[in-house]
Amino acid sequence: MSNIEQSVKDFDAAKKIIPGGVNSPVRAFKGVGGTPRFFDSAKGAYVTDVDGNTYIDYVGSWGPMILGHAHDAVIAAIKETADKGVSFGAPCELEIELAQKVIDMVPSIEVVRFVSSGTEATMSALRLARGFTGRDKFIKFDGGYHGHADGFLVKAGSGAATFGEPDSAGVPNDYAKLTLTAPFQDIDEVKHLFAANKGEIACIIVEPVPGNTGVMDLYSTGFLQQLRDICDAEGALLIFDEVMCGFRVAAGGAQSLFNIKPDLTCLGKIIGGGMPVGAYGGREDIMRKISPDGPVYQAGTLSGNPLAMRAGLETLSRLQDPKLYEALEIKSKRLFEGLLAGCKEAGVAATGNRFGSMFTIFFTDLDKVSCCSDVSGFCDLPFFGKFFNAMLDEGVYLAPSQYEAAFVSAAHTDADIDNTIAAAKRVLAKLTA
Repeated sequence: MSNIEQSVKDFDAAKKIIPGGVNSPVRAFKGVGGTPRFFDSAKGAYVTDVDGNTYIDYVGSWGPMILGHAHDAVIAAIKETADKGVSFGAPCELEIELAQKVIDMVPSIEVVRFVSSGTEATMSALRLARGFTGRDKFIKFDGGYHGHADGFLVKAGSGAATFGEPDSAGVPNDYAKLTLTAPFQDIDEVKHLFAANKGEIACIIVEPVPGNTGVMDLYSTGFLQQLRDICDAEGALLIFDEVMCGFRVAAGGAQSLFNIKPDLTCLGKIIGGGMPVGAYGGREDIMRKISPDGPVYQAGTLSGNPLAMRAGLETLSRLQDPKLYEALEIKSKRLFEGLLAGCKEAGVAATGNRFGSMFTIFFTDLDKVSCCSDVSGFCDLPFFGKFFNAMLDEGVYLAPSQYEAAFVSAAHTDADIDNTIAAAKRVLAKLTA
């Protein structure tokens, strides 16, 4: 094991003054055991902890670092902008530039509003959908994570027309009952929910490339088009949560690959080049309902922050080169297939899903993993924890949860891919010895 003495000290100190010692729960390593690494720096495909250990990074700040950490042009742009001031609480021209860039790149977005996080984007889009339709209920899918706003923190319903139950203390039962849930890909259940709640459902929200339960196998069923058709027939809105997959799987987001236009799209992560940012946008007639144009209120002191706007511009401009995605596809495919081949060679039951530069390896006997219950019910979570920690010792940093995606960046080299596959083979051989 690498020396992690300072990370241990930092974690002990943090736990005394920060809940769980972390500012976002999964960072605490509770799902995998062990001590979270406290990072000191990052560059390209690597992160370095406070003890001086360097890791090949496949978390990438949970997705946004598609160009790699501390990309020279992005950092230079942030520094140049910071010299002029880090926040105005007033309009700046960078907001116009990034808004136009987003509109030019994402097919469904005609008007866009910037916020400070993905959670702000999804909760604002939900409020807008309710304000536009005059309806209160909405549909999400089992295991779908759309940020931590109250309405999204709801478990799956157990029956055909079951209302949600809150999945977090502090979420009122009466509020959670406005959330309807259905299993991924179960179009019959979606139809049943609309029939049982006629004229009451404002919208469906879905990740077009599900990644927040690990990358799911949902890409060949026509499911998204069926959701589009149902929303059109029922007068409800379709919201694509592309906070994770937006600009990650294609320059125009997943919607450009599936050729499906949602009514509203939520963005985050890559849109700010790693800075805290989010956005929601869509049809102009819907977006004009937002204050000050309309009656749906949403505001934020740091919305349109100049540092985030400039970082986003520098990042998105580079993503308009199709060669970048072609290279990401090649690298991601080779890594994904190499890891699965390593599992097979070691006699470890595993499968996986990949979409572009997002992928998840699941330790399971299942042929494929298609929904959250497949992960919770059939994946070997303790084995994943052992694999994760052993890979850390080998200098590879993966997401500390079986329920998360891995991300490949433009900064990962062929040597990084080779070294990661080789490390996995060594780890699997030890774990099965």
